[in-house]
Amino acid sequence: MRSTAGEERDHYDYNLLAIVILLTCFGLVMLYSTSAYEAMLEPSGDDMSYFRKQAFLSVAALIVALGGSQIDYHLYARFAMPIYWVSVFLLFITKFVGRTINGARRWIYFGPISFQPAELAKVAVILFLPVLIVKIGRNLKGWKAPGLVFAFGFISAIFTFVFTDNLSTAIIILGIATILIFIAHPKTVPFLIGGAIGIVAVVLLVFLLVKLDQPKQQDSSVSAESTEDSDEENFRVNRIRVWLDPEANADDGGYQVIQGLYAIGSGGFFGKGLGKSTQKLGALPEAQNDMIFSIICEELGVFGAALVILMFVFMLFRLYVIAQDAPDLLGSLIASGIFVHIALQVVLNIAVVTNLIPTTGITLPFVSYGGTSIVFLMLEMALALSVSGKIKDKA
Repeated sequence: MRSTAGEERDHYDYNLLAIVILLTCFGLVMLYSTSAYEAMLEPSGDDMSYFRKQAFLSVAALIVALGGSQIDYHLYARFAMPIYWVSVFLLFITKFVGRTINGARRWIYFGPISFQPAELAKVAVILFLPVLIVKIGRNLKGWKAPGLVFAFGFISAIFTFVFTDNLSTAIIILGIATILIFIAHPKTVPFLIGGAIGIVAVVLLVFLLVKLDQPKQQDSSVSAESTEDSDEENFRVNRIRVWLDPEANADDGGYQVIQGLYAIGSGGFFGKGLGKSTQKLGALPEAQNDMIFSIICEELGVFGAALVILMFVFMLFRLYVIAQDAPDLLGSLIASGIFVHIALQVVLNIAVVTNLIPTTGITLPFVSYGGTSIVFLMLEMALALSVSGKIKDKA
């Protein structure tokens, strides 16, 4: 039946849904291209093992997200606090019951099923902090209430860092918390001043860490035990040194950075062609994970990389529109939190691959290999689509 003039109808952002499906399909194509060689070297010899797992989880998560997007986001908000504390508890126990993979204890196993609690922590913060901000309401004008909101973000971030040794995710969680407070807080100047001070402090800290680490590198008269402790303490300092001069530190982690840059540089404008990367043939370790953007650049060139970035820009634009048009502050903040998460993760991943910042292990959303990541990203999209479904359009 046709709507009469002036009648309102619910809006559902099919543009966001379309770009989610497009990015996921593109990610699966690039994942197969990138991982097939490494998959064949495994005992199973199945070149589609990575692709098959990711495709199954992507389709299943998308179906769940489509169903979940039909549920009112206010219902999700009722469970925000329990979800938050469950995520904090899971972060805590990861230190003791988690399984170590590639030198990091970040995974919890339930039989054959594994996941990273840090991914749940992102969603929990995106859902819980807006609920908290809405409850505080006008009292957010001062500093005590924003401090309380930030404290919950800080708790999640510090648990992520201390108990899963995942600094990059901790930074993203803090970024989400800070920007949500910035959006809801009526004053802008204090945040600008604080941001400038923070940038200066980070630059000075990096400089001091590198300077203080140099004498330790020159001192060879230390015991094996103290050397091991020193290596543990200077792990992130080493990443900074690798970032500043990857060629001089090729044996300490610079090799992956160098090979990634080779891949980007050899792609040219239109690339070597899909499936024709040479760096993925053992030269670039774990190419299907956080370094997959370098393979995109090698096979599809600057043109392909630009298209990927434009897809993310369009996704962020749709999230921005949903945040702007949301029927209430809660919906606006939830969409904003998702926007911040996707934006931070994309920018940080590309910055790492191009060696603009030290390596962090952050994956490229919807493209990099990772079952936990795609599942919780789809949950975020379900929340965003749920908010969009409550926006009223004029018929």
